[in-house]
Amino acid sequence: MVDIGFKRELDVKRERVEDIFDFEGCKVGRGTYGSVFKAKRKDNSDDREYALKQIEGTGLSMSSCREIGLLRELKHRNVMTLHRIFLNHTSRKIWLLFDYAEYDLWHIIKFHRTAKGNKTYFNVSQNMVKSLMYQILNGIHYIHSCWVLHRDLKPANIVVMGEGPERGCVKIGDLGFSRIFYSPLKPLADLDPVVVTFWYRAPELLLGARHYNKAIDIWAIGCIFAELLTFEPIFHCRQEDIKTSTPYHKEQLERIFRVMGYPSDETWLEMRTMPDFPQLSRDSITRKTYGKYYLEGYLMEKKVNMNPNEVSLLKSLLTMDPTKRPSAEEALEHDYFKTGDKPNDDVFGGLPIPYPKREFITDDDQDDNKQQQGMAKAGVVAQQQPPQQVSQQQAKVPQQQGPPPPNQQHTVPHYPAQVQSTMYYAPQPGLGQPTVRQVDEPVPFFLIRS
Repeated sequence: MVDIGFKRELDVKRERVEDIFDFEGCKVGRGTYGSVFKAKRKDNSDDREYALKQIEGTGLSMSSCREIGLLRELKHRNVMTLHRIFLNHTSRKIWLLFDYAEYDLWHIIKFHRTAKGNKTYFNVSQNMVKSLMYQILNGIHYIHSCWVLHRDLKPANIVVMGEGPERGCVKIGDLGFSRIFYSPLKPLADLDPVVVTFWYRAPELLLGARHYNKAIDIWAIGCIFAELLTFEPIFHCRQEDIKTSTPYHKEQLERIFRVMGYPSDETWLEMRTMPDFPQLSRDSITRKTYGKYYLEGYLMEKKVNMNPNEVSLLKSLLTMDPTKRPSAEEALEHDYFKTGDKPNDDVFGGLPIPYPKREFITDDDQDDNKQQQGMAKAGVVAQQQPPQQVSQQQAKVPQQQGPPPPNQQHTVPHYPAQVQSTMYYAPQPGLGQPTVRQVDEPVPFFLIRS
Protein backbone atom coordinates (compact mmCIF):
# COMPACT_ATOMS: atom_id res chain seq x y z
CA MET A 1 0.00 0.00 0.00
CA VAL A 2 1.33 3.45 -0.97
CA ASP A 3 2.19 5.78 1.90
CA ILE A 4 0.45 8.98 0.77
CA GLY A 5 2.40 11.14 3.21
CA PHE A 6 5.73 9.76 2.02
CA LYS A 7 4.66 10.29 -1.60
CA ARG A 8 3.77 13.93 -0.90
CA GLU A 9 7.10 14.47 0.85
CA LEU A 10 8.94 13.14 -2.19
CA ASP A 11 6.90 15.40 -4.47
CA VAL A 12 7.98 18.42 -2.42
CA LYS A 13 11.66 17.43 -2.56
CA ARG A 14 11.60 16.52 -6.24
CA GLU A 15 13.22 19.19 -8.42
CA ARG A 16 10.99 20.77 -11.02
CA VAL A 17 12.35 21.23 -14.50
CA GLU A 18 10.84 24.73 -14.61
CA ASP A 19 12.97 25.74 -11.61
CA ILE A 20 16.23 24.54 -13.13
CA PHE A 21 15.99 25.37 -16.84
CA ASP A 22 14.94 28.40 -18.85
CA PHE A 23 13.07 27.29 -21.97
CA GLU A 24 9.93 29.44 -22.22
CA GLY A 25 9.32 30.52 -25.82
CA CYS A 26 12.12 28.26 -27.08
CA LYS A 27 10.11 25.50 -28.74
CA VAL A 28 12.01 24.00 -31.66
CA GLY A 29 9.87 20.98 -32.46
CA ARG A 30 6.54 19.31 -31.95
CA GLY A 31 5.09 15.93 -32.85
CA THR A 32 2.63 13.33 -31.65
CA TYR A 33 4.97 12.61 -28.72
CA GLY A 34 4.83 16.19 -27.39
CA SER A 35 7.19 19.14 -27.76
CA VAL A 36 10.93 19.82 -27.71
CA PHE A 37 12.49 22.97 -26.27
CA LYS A 38 15.95 24.46 -26.37
CA ALA A 39 16.99 25.04 -22.75
CA LYS A 40 19.75 26.56 -20.63
CA ARG A 41 20.35 26.40 -16.89
CA LYS A 42 18.91 29.31 -14.96
CA ASP A 43 21.81 29.44 -12.51
CA ASN A 44 24.38 29.61 -15.34
CA SER A 45 26.35 26.82 -13.67
CA ASP A 46 27.31 25.77 -17.18
CA ASP A 47 26.86 27.39 -20.57
CA ARG A 48 25.74 24.22 -22.35
CA GLU A 49 22.53 24.07 -24.34
CA TYR A 50 20.11 21.22 -23.76
CA ALA A 51 17.09 19.74 -25.48
CA LEU A 52 14.08 19.21 -23.23
CA LYS A 53 11.61 16.73 -24.63
CA GLN A 54 8.20 16.99 -23.02
CA ILE A 55 6.13 13.83 -23.36
CA GLU A 56 2.42 14.52 -23.27
CA GLY A 57 -0.22 12.20 -21.85
CA THR A 58 -0.60 10.19 -18.67
CA GLY A 59 2.20 7.75 -19.22
CA LEU A 60 4.90 6.46 -21.54
CA SER A 61 4.44 4.15 -24.48
CA MET A 62 6.46 0.96 -24.46
CA SER A 63 8.64 2.31 -27.27
CA SER A 64 9.45 5.40 -25.18
CA CYS A 65 10.25 3.21 -22.17
CA ARG A 66 12.49 1.09 -24.37
CA GLU A 67 14.34 4.14 -25.68
CA ILE A 68 14.80 5.56 -22.18
CA GLY A 69 16.02 2.24 -20.82
CA LEU A 70 18.61 1.84 -23.57
CA LEU A 71 19.80 5.44 -23.49
CA ARG A 72 20.39 5.22 -19.75
CA GLU A 73 22.76 2.32 -20.39
CA LEU A 74 24.46 3.33 -23.66
CA LYS A 75 27.29 5.82 -23.12
CA HIS A 76 29.37 6.77 -26.14
CA ARG A 77 30.59 9.92 -27.86
CA ASN A 78 28.61 9.07 -31.01
CA VAL A 79 25.35 8.13 -29.29
CA MET A 80 22.89 10.71 -28.00
CA THR A 81 23.14 11.17 -24.23
CA LEU A 82 20.08 11.14 -22.00
CA HIS A 83 21.15 13.18 -18.98
CA ARG A 84 18.10 13.12 -16.79
CA ILE A 85 14.38 12.39 -16.48
CA PHE A 86 12.03 14.79 -14.73
CA LEU A 87 8.61 13.70 -13.45
CA ASN A 88 5.87 15.98 -12.22
CA HIS A 89 3.18 13.98 -10.46
CA THR A 90 0.95 17.04 -10.18
CA SER A 91 0.86 18.11 -13.83
CA ARG A 92 1.45 14.55 -15.09
CA LYS A 93 4.26 15.79 -17.33
CA ILE A 94 7.42 13.87 -18.16
CA TRP A 95 10.56 15.64 -19.36
CA LEU A 96 13.67 14.08 -20.88
CA LEU A 97 16.92 16.07 -20.87
CA PHE A 98 19.24 15.50 -23.85
CA ASP A 99 22.21 17.16 -25.45
CA TYR A 100 21.07 19.88 -27.83
CA ALA A 101 22.09 19.23 -31.42
CA GLU A 102 21.90 22.21 -33.77
CA TYR A 103 21.91 20.16 -36.97
CA ASP A 104 20.85 16.79 -38.38
CA LEU A 105 21.68 15.04 -41.63
CA TRP A 106 18.15 15.40 -42.97
CA HIS A 107 18.43 19.18 -42.92
CA ILE A 108 22.06 19.23 -44.07
CA ILE A 109 21.18 17.10 -47.10
CA LYS A 110 18.07 19.16 -47.81
CA PHE A 111 20.10 22.37 -47.59
CA HIS A 112 22.38 21.14 -50.38
CA ARG A 113 19.50 19.77 -52.44
CA THR A 114 17.64 23.10 -52.21
CA ALA A 115 20.81 25.04 -53.03
CA LYS A 116 21.33 22.81 -56.06
CA GLY A 117 17.78 23.54 -57.22
CA ASN A 118 18.38 27.26 -56.79
CA LYS A 119 21.61 26.95 -58.80
CA THR A 120 23.67 28.05 -55.80
CA TYR A 121 25.04 24.55 -55.51
CA PHE A 122 28.20 23.72 -53.64
CA ASN A 123 29.31 20.24 -52.73
CA VAL A 124 29.98 18.63 -49.39
CA SER A 125 33.71 18.12 -49.08
CA GLN A 126 34.95 14.56 -49.38
CA ASN A 127 36.55 14.85 -45.95
CA MET A 128 33.25 15.94 -44.38
CA VAL A 129 31.49 12.91 -45.88
CA LYS A 130 34.32 10.67 -44.70
CA SER A 131 34.18 12.15 -41.19
CA LEU A 132 30.39 11.77 -41.05
CA MET A 133 30.56 8.15 -42.15
CA TYR A 134 33.37 7.29 -39.75
CA GLN A 135 31.50 8.65 -36.76
CA ILE A 136 28.21 7.01 -37.78
CA LEU A 137 29.93 3.64 -38.13
CA ASN A 138 31.79 4.20 -34.87
CA GLY A 139 28.53 4.87 -33.05
CA ILE A 140 26.71 1.90 -34.53
CA HIS A 141 29.71 -0.34 -33.82
CA TYR A 142 29.36 0.56 -30.15
CA ILE A 143 25.58 -0.01 -30.21
CA HIS A 144 26.03 -3.40 -31.88
CA SER A 145 28.77 -4.35 -29.42
CA CYS A 146 26.16 -3.85 -26.69
CA TRP A 147 23.89 -6.37 -28.48
CA VAL A 148 21.45 -3.71 -29.61
CA LEU A 149 19.97 -3.21 -33.08
CA HIS A 150 18.95 0.36 -33.88
CA ARG A 151 16.46 -0.60 -36.62
CA ASP A 152 15.55 2.95 -37.67
CA LEU A 153 18.69 4.57 -39.02
CA LYS A 154 18.00 7.44 -41.41
CA PRO A 155 19.32 11.00 -41.89
CA ALA A 156 16.78 12.53 -39.50
CA ASN A 157 18.05 10.32 -36.68
CA ILE A 158 21.70 11.30 -37.17
CA VAL A 159 22.44 14.64 -35.52
CA VAL A 160 25.52 16.87 -35.60
CA MET A 161 26.53 19.11 -32.73
CA GLY A 162 26.94 22.84 -33.36
CA GLU A 163 29.35 25.33 -31.79
CA GLY A 164 30.69 24.21 -28.43
CA PRO A 165 32.98 21.61 -26.89
CA GLU A 166 31.55 18.85 -29.12
CA ARG A 167 31.50 20.91 -32.32
CA GLY A 168 30.98 18.71 -35.37
CA CYS A 169 30.42 15.54 -33.35
CA VAL A 170 27.95 13.08 -34.87
CA LYS A 171 25.46 11.38 -32.58
CA ILE A 172 22.96 8.60 -33.26
CA GLY A 173 19.55 9.22 -31.73
CA ASP A 174 15.97 7.96 -31.59
CA LEU A 175 16.25 4.44 -30.22
CA GLY A 176 12.49 3.93 -29.96
CA PHE A 177 12.59 0.99 -32.36
CA SER A 178 15.79 -0.52 -30.98
CA ARG A 179 15.88 -4.08 -29.72
CA ILE A 180 18.33 -6.20 -27.82
CA PHE A 181 19.32 -9.22 -29.90
CA TYR A 182 20.77 -12.49 -28.79
CA SER A 183 23.09 -15.25 -29.92
CA PRO A 184 21.75 -17.55 -31.21
CA LEU A 185 19.32 -15.15 -32.81
CA LYS A 186 15.67 -15.28 -31.92
CA PRO A 187 13.08 -14.51 -34.64
CA LEU A 188 12.50 -10.79 -34.07
CA ALA A 189 9.94 -10.82 -36.87
CA ASP A 190 7.47 -12.47 -34.50
CA LEU A 191 7.34 -9.23 -32.51
CA ASP A 192 7.89 -6.68 -35.25
CA PRO A 193 7.08 -7.83 -38.79
CA VAL A 194 7.82 -4.36 -40.18
CA VAL A 195 10.86 -2.32 -39.11
CA VAL A 196 13.04 0.44 -40.58
CA THR A 197 11.67 3.34 -42.61
CA PHE A 198 10.93 2.15 -46.16
CA TRP A 199 13.66 3.96 -48.08
CA TYR A 200 16.31 2.56 -45.72
CA ARG A 201 14.90 -0.94 -45.37
CA ALA A 202 17.16 -3.84 -46.33
CA PRO A 203 15.98 -6.23 -49.08
CA GLU A 204 15.83 -9.21 -46.72
CA LEU A 205 13.26 -7.33 -44.63
CA LEU A 206 11.22 -6.50 -47.71
CA LEU A 207 11.23 -10.20 -48.59
CA GLY A 208 9.88 -11.21 -45.19
CA ALA A 209 13.02 -12.46 -43.41
CA ARG A 210 12.06 -13.88 -40.02
CA HIS A 211 15.61 -13.73 -38.69
CA TYR A 212 17.58 -10.54 -39.15
CA ASN A 213 20.63 -9.09 -37.49
CA LYS A 214 23.09 -6.18 -37.49
CA ALA A 215 23.18 -6.26 -41.29
CA ILE A 216 19.92 -4.29 -41.51
CA ASP A 217 21.59 -1.32 -39.81
CA ILE A 218 24.59 -1.60 -42.14
CA TRP A 219 22.29 -1.43 -45.18
CA ALA A 220 20.62 1.70 -43.79
CA ILE A 221 24.04 3.31 -43.29
CA GLY A 222 24.84 2.51 -46.92
CA CYS A 223 21.65 4.31 -47.95
CA ILE A 224 22.68 7.33 -45.88
CA PHE A 225 26.16 7.26 -47.46
CA ALA A 226 24.67 7.33 -50.96
CA GLU A 227 22.38 10.20 -49.95
CA LEU A 228 25.36 12.22 -48.77
CA LEU A 229 26.95 11.76 -52.20
CA THR A 230 23.88 12.62 -54.31
CA PHE A 231 21.61 14.59 -51.92
CA GLU A 232 18.78 12.28 -52.92
CA PRO A 233 17.47 9.11 -51.25
CA ILE A 234 19.02 6.32 -53.30
CA PHE A 235 15.96 4.09 -53.01
CA HIS A 236 13.32 6.80 -53.09
CA CYS A 237 9.88 5.35 -53.78
CA ARG A 238 6.84 7.46 -54.60
CA GLN A 239 4.32 4.82 -53.58
CA GLU A 240 1.37 6.55 -51.89
CA ASP A 241 -0.19 3.62 -50.08
CA ILE A 242 2.69 2.41 -47.95
CA LYS A 243 0.75 1.43 -44.87
CA THR A 244 0.89 -2.33 -44.75
CA SER A 245 1.25 -4.97 -42.08
CA THR A 246 3.27 -7.21 -44.39
CA PRO A 247 7.00 -6.67 -44.99
CA TYR A 248 6.76 -7.22 -48.76
CA HIS A 249 6.67 -4.03 -50.79
CA LYS A 250 6.76 -4.36 -54.57
CA GLU A 251 7.62 -0.77 -55.49
CA GLN A 252 10.43 -0.53 -52.95
CA LEU A 253 12.02 -3.76 -54.17
CA GLU A 254 11.73 -2.58 -57.77
CA ARG A 255 13.54 0.61 -56.83
CA ILE A 256 16.37 -1.34 -55.19
CA PHE A 257 16.72 -3.65 -58.21
CA ARG A 258 16.67 -0.64 -60.56
CA VAL A 259 19.77 0.68 -58.80
CA MET A 260 21.59 -2.45 -57.66
CA GLY A 261 20.42 -4.95 -60.26
CA TYR A 262 18.69 -8.27 -59.67
CA PRO A 263 20.81 -10.65 -57.54
CA SER A 264 22.16 -13.77 -59.18
CA ASP A 265 22.48 -17.12 -57.44
CA GLU A 266 26.18 -16.35 -57.02
CA THR A 267 25.56 -13.03 -55.28
CA TRP A 268 22.59 -14.05 -53.12
CA LEU A 269 21.51 -17.67 -53.34
CA GLU A 270 19.50 -17.56 -50.09
CA MET A 271 17.14 -14.99 -51.59
CA ARG A 272 15.20 -17.92 -53.04
CA THR A 273 14.45 -19.15 -49.53
CA MET A 274 12.91 -15.87 -48.37
CA PRO A 275 9.21 -16.15 -47.40
CA ASP A 276 8.04 -13.56 -49.94
CA PHE A 277 10.38 -14.53 -52.79
CA PRO A 278 7.57 -16.27 -54.76
CA GLN A 279 5.74 -12.95 -54.83
CA LEU A 280 8.50 -11.49 -57.04
CA SER A 281 7.59 -13.83 -59.88
CA ARG A 282 3.89 -13.14 -59.43
CA ASP A 283 4.68 -9.43 -59.74
CA SER A 284 6.87 -10.04 -62.82
CA ILE A 285 10.01 -8.87 -61.03
CA THR A 286 12.71 -10.98 -62.67
CA ARG A 287 16.41 -10.94 -63.43
CA LYS A 288 15.58 -10.46 -67.12
CA THR A 289 14.00 -7.10 -66.31
CA TYR A 290 16.49 -5.78 -63.78
CA GLY A 291 19.71 -7.68 -64.48
CA LYS A 292 21.23 -4.83 -66.49
CA TYR A 293 21.33 -2.33 -63.62
CA TYR A 294 24.33 -1.74 -61.33
CA LEU A 295 25.36 0.76 -58.66
CA GLU A 296 28.15 2.42 -60.64
CA GLY A 297 25.66 3.21 -63.39
CA TYR A 298 23.41 4.97 -60.91
CA LEU A 299 26.32 7.03 -59.56
CA MET A 300 27.39 8.03 -63.07
CA GLU A 301 23.82 9.05 -63.86
CA LYS A 302 23.87 11.29 -60.78
CA LYS A 303 27.25 12.70 -61.87
CA VAL A 304 28.99 11.72 -58.68
CA ASN A 305 32.74 12.32 -58.68
CA MET A 306 33.58 8.71 -57.88
CA ASN A 307 36.49 8.02 -55.58
CA PRO A 308 37.32 4.28 -56.04
CA ASN A 309 37.56 3.63 -52.30
CA GLU A 310 34.36 5.57 -51.73
CA VAL A 311 32.50 3.42 -54.25
CA SER A 312 34.07 0.26 -52.85
CA LEU A 313 32.81 1.01 -49.33
CA LEU A 314 29.36 1.97 -50.62
CA LYS A 315 29.08 -1.27 -52.59
CA SER A 316 30.05 -3.32 -49.56
CA LEU A 317 27.51 -1.59 -47.31
CA LEU A 318 24.81 -2.13 -49.94
CA THR A 319 25.62 -5.79 -50.54
CA MET A 320 22.34 -7.53 -51.28
CA ASP A 321 23.23 -10.69 -49.36
CA PRO A 322 23.09 -9.76 -45.65
CA THR A 323 25.60 -12.49 -44.75
CA LYS A 324 28.20 -10.76 -46.97
CA ARG A 325 27.73 -7.25 -45.64
CA PRO A 326 30.59 -6.07 -43.44
CA SER A 327 30.13 -5.43 -39.77
CA ALA A 328 30.56 -1.85 -38.57
CA GLU A 329 33.96 -2.81 -37.19
CA GLU A 330 35.03 -4.23 -40.56
CA ALA A 331 33.73 -1.16 -42.39
CA LEU A 332 35.83 1.08 -40.13
CA GLU A 333 38.93 -0.80 -41.34
CA HIS A 334 38.13 -0.12 -45.01
CA ASP A 335 40.81 1.57 -47.14
CA TYR A 336 38.42 4.51 -47.61
CA PHE A 337 39.24 5.68 -44.08
CA LYS A 338 42.97 4.91 -44.33
CA THR A 339 43.83 6.76 -47.54
CA GLY A 340 43.81 10.50 -48.17
CA ASP A 341 42.76 12.87 -45.42
CA LYS A 342 41.93 11.23 -42.12
CA PRO A 343 38.44 11.59 -40.61
CA ASN A 344 38.03 14.57 -38.29
CA ASP A 345 36.39 14.68 -34.88
CA ASP A 346 34.84 17.92 -36.13
CA VAL A 347 33.03 17.01 -39.35
CA PHE A 348 33.07 20.70 -40.33
CA GLY A 349 36.87 20.59 -40.33
CA GLY A 350 37.20 23.73 -38.23
CA LEU A 351 35.64 25.82 -41.01
CA PRO A 352 32.65 28.14 -40.56
CA ILE A 353 29.39 26.18 -40.46
CA PRO A 354 27.26 27.16 -43.50
CA TYR A 355 24.01 25.65 -42.27
CA PRO A 356 21.33 27.83 -40.64
CA LYS A 357 20.48 27.18 -37.02
CA ARG A 358 17.14 25.91 -35.86
CA GLU A 359 14.55 28.62 -35.34
CA PHE A 360 11.94 28.75 -32.61
CA ILE A 361 8.39 27.92 -33.60
CA THR A 362 5.00 28.90 -32.24
CA ASP A 363 1.70 27.08 -32.18
CA ASP A 364 0.65 29.24 -35.15
CA ASP A 365 3.64 27.93 -37.11
CA GLN A 366 2.58 24.39 -36.28
CA ASP A 367 -0.98 25.04 -37.48
CA ASP A 368 0.42 26.41 -40.75
CA ASN A 369 2.54 23.26 -41.11
CA LYS A 370 -0.51 21.05 -40.72
CA GLN A 371 -2.43 23.04 -43.30
CA GLN A 372 0.46 22.81 -45.75
CA GLN A 373 0.74 19.08 -45.16
CA GLY A 374 -2.93 18.55 -45.82
CA MET A 375 -2.73 20.47 -49.09
CA ALA A 376 0.56 19.00 -50.27
CA LYS A 377 0.54 16.61 -53.18
CA ALA A 378 1.65 13.08 -52.47
CA GLY A 379 4.69 13.41 -54.73
CA VAL A 380 5.91 16.54 -52.98
CA VAL A 381 5.50 15.00 -49.55
CA ALA A 382 7.39 11.92 -50.69
CA GLN A 383 10.36 14.04 -51.73
CA GLN A 384 10.45 15.81 -48.40
CA GLN A 385 10.09 12.87 -46.08
CA PRO A 386 10.61 9.13 -46.27
CA PRO A 387 7.65 6.81 -45.77
CA GLN A 388 6.95 5.89 -42.20
CA GLN A 389 7.13 2.63 -40.40
CA VAL A 390 3.82 1.05 -39.57
CA SER A 391 3.29 -1.69 -37.08
CA GLN A 392 0.95 -4.61 -37.50
CA GLN A 393 -1.50 -3.07 -35.05
CA GLN A 394 -1.60 0.24 -36.94
CA ALA A 395 -2.23 -1.50 -40.23
CA LYS A 396 -5.51 -2.86 -38.89
CA VAL A 397 -6.89 0.67 -38.60
CA PRO A 398 -8.86 1.63 -41.75
CA GLN A 399 -6.83 4.07 -43.81
CA GLN A 400 -8.30 7.19 -45.35
CA GLN A 401 -7.65 8.12 -48.94
CA GLY A 402 -5.00 10.67 -49.85
CA PRO A 403 -2.11 11.86 -47.69
CA PRO A 404 -2.17 10.69 -44.07
CA PRO A 405 -3.42 13.16 -41.47
CA PRO A 406 -0.80 15.53 -40.09
CA ASN A 407 -0.40 13.72 -36.80
CA GLN A 408 0.56 10.57 -38.71
CA GLN A 409 3.09 12.21 -41.00
CA HIS A 410 6.69 13.01 -40.31
CA THR A 411 6.85 16.63 -39.30
CA VAL A 412 7.52 18.66 -42.45
CA PRO A 413 9.54 21.83 -41.88
CA HIS A 414 7.65 25.11 -42.05
CA TYR A 415 8.81 27.20 -44.98
CA PRO A 416 7.81 30.62 -46.31
CA ALA A 417 5.91 30.91 -49.59
CA GLN A 418 9.13 30.90 -51.59
CA VAL A 419 11.34 28.06 -50.47
CA GLN A 420 14.85 29.29 -49.81
CA SER A 421 18.01 27.42 -49.01
CA THR A 422 17.50 27.97 -45.30
CA MET A 423 15.73 25.83 -42.77
CA TYR A 424 13.08 27.42 -40.62
CA TYR A 425 12.16 24.48 -38.45
CA ALA A 426 14.02 21.55 -37.07
CA PRO A 427 12.05 18.81 -35.36
CA GLN A 428 13.19 17.05 -32.23
CA PRO A 429 16.78 18.24 -31.74
CA GLY A 430 19.05 15.44 -30.76
CA LEU A 431 16.41 12.87 -31.58
CA GLY A 432 15.76 13.20 -35.29
CA GLN A 433 12.29 13.67 -36.70
CA PRO A 434 9.30 12.06 -35.05
CA THR A 435 8.19 8.80 -36.57
CA VAL A 436 4.91 7.02 -36.24
CA ARG A 437 5.42 4.79 -33.28
CA GLN A 438 3.97 1.41 -32.63
CA VAL A 439 0.57 1.52 -30.95
CA ASP A 440 1.61 0.57 -27.45
CA GLU A 441 -0.41 0.75 -24.28
CA PRO A 442 0.96 3.62 -22.15
CA VAL A 443 2.76 2.69 -19.00
CA PRO A 444 0.72 4.09 -16.08
CA PHE A 445 2.28 7.24 -14.68
CA PHE A 446 2.51 5.91 -11.13
CA LEU A 447 4.74 3.05 -12.29
CA ILE A 448 7.42 5.39 -13.64
CA ARG A 449 10.33 6.21 -11.38
CA SER A 450 12.50 9.30 -11.72
